[in-house]
Amino acid sequence: MALVEALYRIPIMEAISFLDSETAFRIRDEVGTPCYLYDEASLRATAAQTLAFPNAYGLTARFAMKACPNGAILRLFRSLGLQIDGSSIYEARRAITAGYEASEISLSSQEFPDDDALKDLVEQGMSVNACSLNQLSRFGALFPGEKVGVRFNPGLGSGGTQRTNVGGPASSFGIWFEDVDRVTELVEAHGLKVFRIHTHIGSGSDPDVWVKAVSLSLNLVRTFDTVTHLNLGGGYKVGRMPSETTTDLQAIGLKMKAEFEGFAQETGREIHLEVEPGTYLVANSGVLLSTIQDQTSTGESGYDFIKLDSGMTENTRPSMYGSQHPMELFASDATERKSRDYIVTGHCCESGDILTPAPGDPEALSPRSLVDAKVGDLLAIGGTGAYCSSMSAKNYNSFPECPEVMLRLDGSLSLMRKRQSLDQVLANETDLSF
Repeated sequence: MALVEALYRIPIMEAISFLDSETAFRIRDEVGTPCYLYDEASLRATAAQTLAFPNAYGLTARFAMKACPNGAILRLFRSLGLQIDGSSIYEARRAITAGYEASEISLSSQEFPDDDALKDLVEQGMSVNACSLNQLSRFGALFPGEKVGVRFNPGLGSGGTQRTNVGGPASSFGIWFEDVDRVTELVEAHGLKVFRIHTHIGSGSDPDVWVKAVSLSLNLVRTFDTVTHLNLGGGYKVGRMPSETTTDLQAIGLKMKAEFEGFAQETGREIHLEVEPGTYLVANSGVLLSTIQDQTSTGESGYDFIKLDSGMTENTRPSMYGSQHPMELFASDATERKSRDYIVTGHCCESGDILTPAPGDPEALSPRSLVDAKVGDLLAIGGTGAYCSSMSAKNYNSFPECPEVMLRLDGSLSLMRKRQSLDQVLANETDLSF
């Protein structure tokens, strides 16, 4: 029977506009569920928007690959002109494996690599942002007289929760701005040339907050007359839910541009802008497709539960942050159904594996109104292109890593990652016996 005739689509959220019932069930037939789906057209569109970021004196747009590091996405973004922000030496190597040149990668890492690993990529052209005084000292000892970036904590942060705020006194990211004199001492001691200042405040969409961050960052640029680049990081808020605001890059960028122009008029220095979005580029280009595999109820004073064949093994954001994701149900038959409130749960033996927490509160339950569900229906979870596959509770309860698929421009499906086998789950264990 043709899928179009056999299936009945029940739209819940427009946020999953690129996925229809026929495609959803075709994915389940071909690769099974759970499965991540990425939309090529959406990825191309967000890349174009990022590359059009307003700037006064040049732009380097980098993909914060920690958001979604699959090689297919890296290759697509490289073909479109995006460079890479790496958060570990392993990400840098992964980007090179996907086809990037070392010179197209900027490393800002909480864990500084060992000397040999760092030397290898720096000698190939990778740039480094020293993210602590210790990192700056180590870099100087390894590469005296060379160019280096310095990441500062400008004293300002922004984010939906404290866990997504990477600036201000509660954040360990970067060198505290009041330690600028100590940075200067280390730079002079090793003969380093600071060519880039890097700051990153977290996630937000308020242009005035970004302008304040630019102002604080440009004040740091003043300290080093060798600086030619200012990297303002990422954190451009994406609204996954209709009630959430999505950053207007043009509105923020134009205000930033004015700050750069004012700085040039005052100092004669034309500073090149770098940005490093992750979520903005991929979040709403991805969907997690799951099968409803069970249901239960705790009575009139309790809740009705939908149990999926996915969960925190594919998306930890609700459990960590109380994050909200749009959901769309694809029914397996054409019967007319009413809506009801559900708590959507994952498949892990873990009470925190909840996909419908209260906004910003992973401890509280918030029922979601969905069409009456049946075992065997599909549930698509939108906004899962960023920090889901890359930040999953991989192999918890020994569930295998799920596949990733690309929806191509012509409507075809291309496998990006196969489903993990049990042998692959066990591959690094030894045969120690007792």
